[in-house]
Amino acid sequence: MKLQLFIISALKYLVLTSQEEGQLVTEGFNLDNDIFSSIYNSTIGVDDGEASAPCSVKLPGFSSLALMIIYMIVFLFSLVGNSVVVYVVCWMKKGRASTDIYLMHLAMADLLFCLTLPFWAVDAHSGWIFGNFLCKVLSGFQEASLYSGVFLLACISVDRYFAIVRATRVLSSHHLLVKVVCSVVWLAAGILSLPVAIRRESMQAEDLDQTICYENLTGESSNQWRVSMRVLRHTMGFFLPLVVMAVCYGWTMVTLFHTRNQQKQKAMRVIMAVVLAFILCWMPYNITVLIDTLIRGKSLEVETCETLYRVEVMQNVTQVLAFLHCAVNPVLYAFIGEKFRNQLLLSLYKHGLISKRLQMAYRKGSVNSVGSVRSRNTSVTM
Repeated sequence: MKLQLFIISALKYLVLTSQEEGQLVTEGFNLDNDIFSSIYNSTIGVDDGEASAPCSVKLPGFSSLALMIIYMIVFLFSLVGNSVVVYVVCWMKKGRASTDIYLMHLAMADLLFCLTLPFWAVDAHSGWIFGNFLCKVLSGFQEASLYSGVFLLACISVDRYFAIVRATRVLSSHHLLVKVVCSVVWLAAGILSLPVAIRRESMQAEDLDQTICYENLTGESSNQWRVSMRVLRHTMGFFLPLVVMAVCYGWTMVTLFHTRNQQKQKAMRVIMAVVLAFILCWMPYNITVLIDTLIRGKSLEVETCETLYRVEVMQNVTQVLAFLHCAVNPVLYAFIGEKFRNQLLLSLYKHGLISKRLQMAYRKGSVNSVGSVRSRNTSVTM
């Protein structure tokens, strides 16, 4: 809660500071907050009955210093939290469920994403100073982590569907198959990230008097390429996996409602919390970007520059919320996942970092429940 309140306060500071500075958006880039995103602010003409002319409005951009601080805080929380998740799952050599493996890979995807944040933080404040190679590599890492994260969430929903609705443990308990699925997910995410990694280059923006990491596109097809990449990200990176999750979890919740199985209901709490956190963090950004994509594709007519102004502001705010997601999941495991807390405390006790008394004081549930057959079929994060 303290982190969320701090982020909200920082966002208010960003908007208020930028309103005083009043950055001018002209044809080209909106640099302060969107350099490192593949969603860009190009100049769009307004249909006012006369010749289409580019909008020139004062857009509240983000304070670069405050934005850098936010990204560094998110980086630190995400680095520590997701590292702990990976450690706990790796430490638990026996009794790991398939969902544990998926969640470990999800934590690895969040780690990959958060490792790029310090570079984007410096970039937001001082421009891109890390050269062309890192521009391509870090852009590819960021894109791959986004795709792999949402694909893994979809895989978890399918895994829970077979384990609970179909009561099939062949697919959900076969660790070799799960590892193959995770490998395919990472491969697919890597392939989907290639277009952005190839197109991104470190270049000098003369009007902005600094170096940027940006897609090097020229000609009339540049805007069409950006729209195509957005459509790909919307479909493959959000809406299609969201449909898979909605169908699988819909059937799963109906089944749990009729079976009255308390153990399985507990097993769904963290998973549902993780999915809801993903939707709450990423849906506002995807909807805002979708609206902007429709405007760029001329499918949605804009009559005033004020409308463009509002869309850009919403993109800026929702993007910070979306990037915050990489630090959220470990917090959910710690507060909702009873077995995750128990496994973490047990591992700390085994390494001599806490006393037995402290471990038992914070440990919830039966000690034997962790080693039971039923628990072995349930994720350690539950």
